[in-house]
Amino acid sequence: MNMPTFKRLIPVLLVGLAMGSCTEEKYTYGVNDVIVQPTDLSGKKSKTPEQYLNILYANLNQRAMSANQLVKATDVITSIGDKQVAYETVISKFMNDPDIILPSEESMRNDPESFVKETYQRFFVRVPTEAEKTWMINFINSNPDVTPEHVYYAFAIANEYYFY
Repeated sequence: MNMPTFKRLIPVLLVGLAMGSCTEEKYTYGVNDVIVQPTDLSGKKSKTPEQYLNILYANLNQRAMSANQLVKATDVITSIGDKQVAYETVISKFMNDPDIILPSEESMRNDPESFVKETYQRFFVRVPTEAEKTWMINFINSNPDVTPEHVYYAFAIANEYYFY
């Protein structure tokens, strides 16, 4: 074998050795099936004050708001310069309404997982992620002073609630 032919064979031999040494290994892992929820949790469009007030009132009272109440509440929102303060004022007013329908503290404490799932469904119209659910359950269990009213208020002023 002359030297130029041998030099041409070296790359071919190296490629052949490299390809021959590659083996496909398959690994099997014990993974549990998990239901994956959509991750796009942020709404793109801001609710108008009327939409926000109607939806909030319906979430808290399980019935529609009268036109007269809507006009008064919308006037509060539009008359205050700081919109966050305006919304918090209206939410506080709604929370003090004797007709508000809240779960009992006992039901929240006895089954916090159901309470959290129902609250997310009620306010955000979605299932909570595992992280959200775990955090909320731990928060409820580690804070004996937290009531359903506190949780509902927090959901009502959450940024996610302002969008759809």
